[in-house]
Amino acid sequence: MAIIKIKEILGTSPNSFDEALQNAVSHACTEKQNVTGADILRQTVAIEEGKITEYKVDVKVAYLWEK
Repeated sequence: MAIIKIKEILGTSPNSFDEALQNAVSHACTEKQNVTGADILRQTVAIEEGKITEYKVDVKVAYLWEK
């Protein structure tokens, strides 16, 4: 029987939401071997002086949990 564990992480990028998501997924894959999927919860930006300075993606990452 498979058990799936969920971890919430925040990916960031100065360039785009896509890159922020890729950074989050890449980081999750370096920590856990068996990443099986991701659920995007929220996308936000940081703004300074009227310009977007950082893109943020809040993601729940699922992976197979092995004892």
